[in-house]
Amino acid sequence: MDTVPVARPAPRYWVHLLLLLLTVVTTFTSYLLYFHFQRPYTPGEVSADAALRALAFSLSLLAILGTHEMGHYLLARLHRVDTSLPYFIPLPVLGVGTLGAVIRIRDRIPHRNALVDIGAAGPLAGLVVALPILFWGLAHSTVVDAPRLPTVFPGEDSLWVYGKDLFAWVMAKVTNAPPVPEEAISSVQTVFGDSLLMQGLTWLALGPIPEGKDVLVHPVVIAGWFGLLVTLLNLMPVGQLDGGHLAYAMWGRRAHWVGRGVALVLLFLTVFVTASWGLWLLVTSKLVGFGHPEVVEPQEPLSPSRKLICALCLLALIGCAMPIPLRQVLS
Repeated sequence: MDTVPVARPAPRYWVHLLLLLLTVVTTFTSYLLYFHFQRPYTPGEVSADAALRALAFSLSLLAILGTHEMGHYLLARLHRVDTSLPYFIPLPVLGVGTLGAVIRIRDRIPHRNALVDIGAAGPLAGLVVALPILFWGLAHSTVVDAPRLPTVFPGEDSLWVYGKDLFAWVMAKVTNAPPVPEEAISSVQTVFGDSLLMQGLTWLALGPIPEGKDVLVHPVVIAGWFGLLVTLLNLMPVGQLDGGHLAYAMWGRRAHWVGRGVALVLLFLTVFVTASWGLWLLVTSKLVGFGHPEVVEPQEPLSPSRKLICALCLLALIGCAMPIPLRQVLS
């Protein structure tokens, strides 16, 4: 008996376009809220220069995220895997104004070579756009007087330090110790973590940064920095993340042990470096998980060129890694 092919729903291009336009608005607004001169803004006070800088941030960020997802989309279509166009996810008011973009893959991946192509195409395509944006933005940034903040261990925002502070507070309540006077806070500064790629690009664009100096970055540098962070998170070899696809292509079902090892690293970072990694630990371990579906033709061997692509993605993961992505410094 002949089987009737399942009809796929017609693409709704207006949905993709609407989500893209909404994400332009939310990322534009988020830049003005959180990154324009590091202070909140009043809508009536937005200057033309501020609007242009916000637009540059928004379009640069969406170019990186969109290219990432289009890399997945194009390679999926090349391997005749049914998939949707990217859906951008606007996030009003919070964060950078977006949760990124996603595509829906409706078919099983045919073999491990296709899995590497589809999984690696996103982060590598995103980097191809992010790196020149970062270089251009750094070349148009300004070196200013600013002391560099020391890195301490355990980190000031780690669960370890939070636990010590909580214990000290409880003991003070129990013993009726006099309260410690709080220091007045005049400003809050957002400090972005430095990856090897960011350090290298900064050196190429501006040369060595002298002691006592820092870089006041162009808005597109912030967009590019978030592009590197997205690449880092996606390349972690866990479950069905991009890096998880590559790990499964390399090691098959044993790849779940690699994912569990990454979870242990995230747990260490959460406890001793910064508690912000705890959110990604929950996402990877509870929502993404460590398993991965089997490909249709598991017997097809992984080609040498795909192994090189996996090695290139590992280098990209190392280049984007940063122990403390973001921290708030009070002064």
